[in-house]
Amino acid sequence: METRELRYFVAVAEELHFGRAARRLGIAQPPLSRAIGRLERRLGAALLERGTRGVALTGAGAVLLREARAALDAVEAAERRTRRAALAATGRPAVVLAAKAGASGELLAKLLDAYAAEPGSVAVDVVLCGPGEQAGVLRDGRADVALLHRSFDDTAGFDTEDLHTEGQVAILPANHPLGARPHLRLAEVTDLPDLPLPRWPRPDGTFPDGPGPQVRDHTQLTQLIALGRACAVVPESGRTGLREDLTAVPVLDAPRVTTVVAWPPHSRSTAVAGLVRAATAL
Repeated sequence: METRELRYFVAVAEELHFGRAARRLGIAQPPLSRAIGRLERRLGAALLERGTRGVALTGAGAVLLREARAALDAVEAAERRTRRAALAATGRPAVVLAAKAGASGELLAKLLDAYAAEPGSVAVDVVLCGPGEQAGVLRDGRADVALLHRSFDDTAGFDTEDLHTEGQVAILPANHPLGARPHLRLAEVTDLPDLPLPRWPRPDGTFPDGPGPQVRDHTQLTQLIALGRACAVVPESGRTGLREDLTAVPVLDAPRVTTVVAWPPHSRSTAVAGLVRAATAL
């Protein structure tokens, strides 16, 4: 299968309409229909059920849509990484590291310092992401290596090395009654009617239902907690640099979080290898 055919199929499968897909692709509808027909004949399977009001995916079509998206993402990732490698000789950043904003700050600083001290180290461009975004940034080639947090982040398909495991703490307004406790249970935090847990966006940008405020980044979260509008349960390292109007209380039964360094398994970058080596030596 050609990349062009996969792009054509994904457009039709997502639009579920040949006319809309053709407009999206900037081509006429007849050649698009013929291309999809040739693809079906080559695979020996019907990918779409055609009707007067549009089309629907068959079981085989649903499988190809999933695989085609992954293949196209891999092609785009390869293009990005190749261009970045070509720019290395110009003095531009040769390796991109993705990390979650507001998390692992101390670890990140130590990692960058340790890697910079290695012979042959190159400049590192740090991309700070919102919650759960690092894996996607690494997967689509916008980053070469990432700090991920298991079990919050999806590490499937990456090579990883565990760096450290920690408990979690509840972040509360400094004057909240529970802030004086030596520790809490998860149920005590999740049942606070006056301080609901925040709602983070899903990968598609929508928010789950619930009473908590919609939050997109660490700055928003800390501001809302300080105002008495929310609380949060975060890895213990999140207490580093905590604002004076906030407090952190250990949550004894919260799941433990493991920070890992992750990279694509096919990477042959010496810079990525150096970053991983520096991370695991900390």
